Amino acid sequence: MLGIETSCDETGIGIVRGRTLLSNTIASSMDEHARYGGVVPEVAARAHLEALQPTIEAALAEAQVTLADIDAVAVTSGPGLAGALMVGVGAAKALAVSLDKPLYAVNHLVGHIAADILTGEEVEYPTVALLVSGGHTSLLLVRDLVSDVELLGETMDDAAGEAFDKIARILGLPYPGGPEIDRAAATGDPNAIRFPRGMSRASDMAEHRYDFSFSGLKTAVARFVEQHEATGETLSVPDVAASFREAVVDVLVTKALDACARHGVPRLLLGGGVIANKRLRDVALERAEAAGVAVRIPPLSLCTDNGAMIAALASELIMSGHPASTLAFGADSTLPVTTIQVATSS
Repeated sequence: MLGIETSCDETGIGIVRGRTLLSNTIASSMDEHARYGGVVPEVAARAHLEALQPTIEAALAEAQVTLADIDAVAVTSGPGLAGALMVGVGAAKALAVSLDKPLYAVNHLVGHIAADILTGEEVEYPTVALLVSGGHTSLLLVRDLVSDVELLGETMDDAAGEAFDKIARILGLPYPGGPEIDRAAATGDPNAIRFPRGMSRASDMAEHRYDFSFSGLKTAVARFVEQHEATGETLSVPDVAASFREAVVDVLVTKALDACARHGVPRLLLGGGVIANKRLRDVALERAEAAGVAVRIPPLSLCTDNGAMIAALASELIMSGHPASTLAFGADSTLPVTTIQVATSS
């Protein structure tokens, strides 16, 4: 199975055989977006166009297979940036038609869950999944990977990764913000400043128990920095970075473990590029152990957007007897997570 992922700024091509990873090749356009301080959709789409063919060739070489060995093609249909998605969808359709092979159009977010399959260990269901990336912050209840994924909550505004990028800019740190905030926070005090924990008040719990909001936190950090600049006080960037990071991590882990307890699920799966944040991983593991919850974290190379997770999800669909997608599907930037596969032939 060859999987194509182009939902944002990384061109991912993955090749799997069943649940065995053969290749996970990624071409990132991050450097091209750095000058703008964030992902520019048009730049991302053009970068995908340029990277697709050489990335496919590199993936085939790494997997030591040829296109003639490919049994099926998989692609991210959504959610993501519309223009970027269209590049991958168009390429996948052309490849499937030219090879006369079945095509599977799948959900990007569910793909992040499928990445854990490639670790070689059996995944138990149900499980709660916390997906944290630059474009998405979602909390899911996964009863079955290929047929039953329930959205418990998602971001109401900025995703966690997006908030990291914006706060890094406010603090004068380079893009991408996640690694830079992490570096700055290493020497800071996470308890120096009590920044707000969005959507965590008692009044929020009835309607937005598992939703996330980081815009208020972003504003609080911006005002804190502005006040220090206005008064001429010395600003401790490490303390601000550490306190901001702690607020984000606290909300993410608290809501995820609350979902585990409320639904009686002693398992938590972490996925998405922001999982590379060491503080998030450490706090999740520490607090989950105290709560009696087992935590699974795929290798970091499978946490960021990649084609291997898309291929893995499609492989699971095939092994579960799901039919291929028709060619009637398109790029869907707002594809709901409950739609695991699109445009099936049945």
